[in-house]
Amino acid sequence: MNTVQYKCPSCGAELQFDPAHQDFACDFCNSRYTEAEMQQMYREMEQQAQKNADAEAETLKNEKDTKAFEEGARLYTCQNCGAQIIAEAETSATFCYYCHTPVVLAGRLSGKYCPAYVLPFFIHREEALERMQKWCKKHWFLPKAFTSEKQLQTMTGVYVPFWLTDCDADSYISGLGKKVRSWTSGEYCITETEEWRVERGALIPFVGVPADGSVKIEDALMDAIEPFRYEQMKPFSMQYLSGFMAQKYDVQYEDILPRIHQRIEEKSIQILRNGVVGYSSFVTTKKNVSLKHMHHEYALLPVWFMNFQYRGKEYHFAMNGQTGAQAGTPPFSVLKALIASATGMVVVFLLVLLIGGILFR
Repeated sequence: MNTVQYKCPSCGAELQFDPAHQDFACDFCNSRYTEAEMQQMYREMEQQAQKNADAEAETLKNEKDTKAFEEGARLYTCQNCGAQIIAEAETSATFCYYCHTPVVLAGRLSGKYCPAYVLPFFIHREEALERMQKWCKKHWFLPKAFTSEKQLQTMTGVYVPFWLTDCDADSYISGLGKKVRSWTSGEYCITETEEWRVERGALIPFVGVPADGSVKIEDALMDAIEPFRYEQMKPFSMQYLSGFMAQKYDVQYEDILPRIHQRIEEKSIQILRNGVVGYSSFVTTKKNVSLKHMHHEYALLPVWFMNFQYRGKEYHFAMNGQTGAQAGTPPFSVLKALIASATGMVVVFLLVLLIGGILFR
């Protein structure tokens, strides 16, 4: 239980109410405070006491979540590709969603791998398969094995480790803006060009800038299925891991900072350039982006994965487990392309014969 006492700000002794002067006095240093000052002091101390209580409750909650994570999660290691996969304690055997080989139990995870947040899956397996099949129909020259029932069954729901960054980007650009106008006067065409020095600056807030924390997962693939809607994110609980796998992060936050800075800088410059209007052209000559008030969290975000090995090369397909956004590089079947090409040539040949027969009757 947190208590609030009126202490003298000057010496720390207890303050007493003085009825004669209708204020609060310190018998040790003779300091005096009005009723308004005491009310302000009370509010500040009450707020601090509440913060202490909240911090204590949050600490207890984090310790409870960490303990549950350590006891309820198991780490599996793929002997073939080295991937490390997190699954719930009840999982007795599983396979690697990278190379589809069986994985072996490696042990428990330490509390530092317990995420702060998790974004639950909103797209169930049946819907993911249906979306995948529609995606396949748009790519004509896929190998038959890629669209087989056996291959589609390897699609796996995985919670991917992400570092999410909040910050303020102190951004500035300057450059040369040109205004060009032309008109005709008699037989002459006149062009007037005005050159202006243009500057733009802003403190731009960013919330939840993502960067995946896995070496094995392609950054471009994860970028392609963004964005995730964070308003549906939940404080981490082991229950969300049930029925899914999770990837153990193996990229520290310090190592992804350059990528975070690059993403924020590119977006900040784009925002400032969009604010340059009324010019025929604009060329940036100077730019600067400084990140302030940085804060990051570790979270698990939902992704449906399917990996495919074809002619000695790996192909990766990913689907946002919340929004359904899809990305991947489809394998190319040379045989299907040759068959389609040959069929097309036959059709053209038959059309030529048909048209020729009609013309020369």
